[in-house]
Order: sequence, then structure tokens, then C-alpha cells
Amino acid sequence: MKVMYFAWVRQRTGTGEEMIEVPADVSTVADLAAHLATRDEGYAAAFADMRVIRAALDQEHVALDHPLGDAREIAFFPPVTGG
Repeated sequence: MKVMYFAWVRQRTGTGEEMIEVPADVSTVADLAAHLATRDEGYAAAFADMRVIRAALDQEHVALDHPLGDAREIAFFPPVTGG
């Protein structure tokens, strides 16, 4: 699966995108975030407070409890505000 990171999520993980193999026990967006958080301290910092993380599967905004299903791409980013 292609995983993309934007804004401060990108800064904390140290990468803009990567391809990963999703473990069999990872079935939701939140599961994937928790899995990624175990990689190193940068990922742990990025996913420390899931209340400030948003996600999109195949370019569609989804809730954190949304199943990954057969999605090819996921993006993680902070909430977007307008002005």
C-alpha cells in the first residue's frame, strides 16, 4: 500500500510517501496508524494523538475506524482549516 504523509505528519515521520506491506492483523485506518507508530520515535510522535489526524483512502476522506479493504493508497494529514 502507498502511504503518504502531509504537513507536520510528514515532518515527524521524515518522509512524504512510502510503500508498505500491511500486516494481516491491520484492518482499519486506526490499526495502520498504530502499526506505523511502532516503527520509530518520529512515527510515534506523528501518531501520538489520533484526535488530530485525518485520513483519506484512495483520495476519499474516511473515519479512523474505516476498514482498509482493498485500498491502494492512504494519506495521513492534520485537520484542514480555512480562513
